[in-house]
Amino acid sequence: MSSTDILESGEEPCFRLEHLPGKSPHLAGKASPQVNNRWDAPQVTANGVHDIEDRILRITGYYGYNPGYSSHRRGEGSDSHAETPGSETSGDGTAYQTCANTVLKVLGGLLVVLCISSSWVGTTQVVQLTFKSFSCPFFITWFSTNWNILFFPLYYSGHVATTREKQTPIQKFRECSRLFGEDGMSLKVFLKRTAPFSILWTLTNYLYLLALRKLTATDVSALYCCHKAFVFLLSWIVLKDRFMGVRIVAAIMAITGIVMMAYADGFHGDSFMGVALAVGSASTSALYKVLFKMFLGSANLGEAAHFFSTMGIFNLIFISCVPLILYFTKVEHWGSLSSLPWGYLCGVAGLWLVFNILVNVGVVLTYPILISIGTLLSVPGNAAIDVLKHEVIFSVVRLAATCIICLGFLLLLLPEEWDTVTLRFLTTLADKKTEEHGEELTESSVHTRSRSRANGAVSIPMA
Repeated sequence: MSSTDILESGEEPCFRLEHLPGKSPHLAGKASPQVNNRWDAPQVTANGVHDIEDRILRITGYYGYNPGYSSHRRGEGSDSHAETPGSETSGDGTAYQTCANTVLKVLGGLLVVLCISSSWVGTTQVVQLTFKSFSCPFFITWFSTNWNILFFPLYYSGHVATTREKQTPIQKFRECSRLFGEDGMSLKVFLKRTAPFSILWTLTNYLYLLALRKLTATDVSALYCCHKAFVFLLSWIVLKDRFMGVRIVAAIMAITGIVMMAYADGFHGDSFMGVALAVGSASTSALYKVLFKMFLGSANLGEAAHFFSTMGIFNLIFISCVPLILYFTKVEHWGSLSSLPWGYLCGVAGLWLVFNILVNVGVVLTYPILISIGTLLSVPGNAAIDVLKHEVIFSVVRLAATCIICLGFLLLLLPEEWDTVTLRFLTTLADKKTEEHGEELTESSVHTRSRSRANGAVSIPMA
């Protein structure tokens, strides 16, 4: 039969390999290979399952069918099953690594929280010690702000030590100056962008130090925590951020704590003035953060270091005249430079710089919520020092006001989707309880039926 007859007959072509006469089809000492032709009939297994499955696939016209398909699928399934332990091992290794990274991040965050809280408590306490011999809050603010110039050099030193790509300080400074725009830093941008934030920064710290002359460190640090509520209110009004009822409640609690703090000693005297100064410091701090978010957006660590150093340069050049004016007008008078308490001044400036560095570095290394908690922990830290060292006795009203402000601060730390996450968690928990209760009922009913059958009793359901 010719090839044309084969194609016209409609039958499938069949080819057979003939053995050469006198030649053995198998090599000596080796097993004969089994060649499965695509058109060969499938082998029938002992139980006939293979043959039955192939017949069903042929009759139903399964797309892509070839004989032996089911057996091949079973073989592939067994192979994949054999590879499962390796995949599970790699999955377990990835999960373990992720868990270890999370634990390290949390532990590092807790360490940063303790350092932030300690530095802020130390700054507040050293300022009060400085006031005993040198009561010039604006000079202290100006002197401490000048130390911000060291932020970028410290960042660049860490960058050189931890990365392989080496850049000159000028190149890195220009790269980080993109925070102010694509054109980088210019004199116009320097004055336009740096001046408002530098003034707000100086005003915030100056009002904070003035409040420390009127109130205890615990009261001032607690009132300063209200800046979180003011940030939310300004962001909601100016930046059109999402409205959250729980944050409105937190803001009301902060305002309630402020009123109670002012009422503790009556609405008169140094106490009321100290509360007003502390609230003013919190308000300017909130305005600083909202304006930064509005005009500059978010910044990485290098851009933050660049920004702080730029503010220090602006402070040194343009605000140095203010301490001189206060000195000659006798508002803040000091003696010779040798009589100044340089140890306390350098201690305040150094702790303030460490606090600012830790806040910006901590956001990169760990969770931002832990950084905010570090600021909150300064309240009990200052309270412990005031009670143990300065023997301060807090009234019930002040303690209640401090607790209300701290609780409102914690409510402000809740994420935006906290309500959805909480409802989802409660729903999942309720579903699990329902499933467990259903399984218990099923097990109890099966146990009851087995006991009834063992005792020869038949339970008839009631109509």
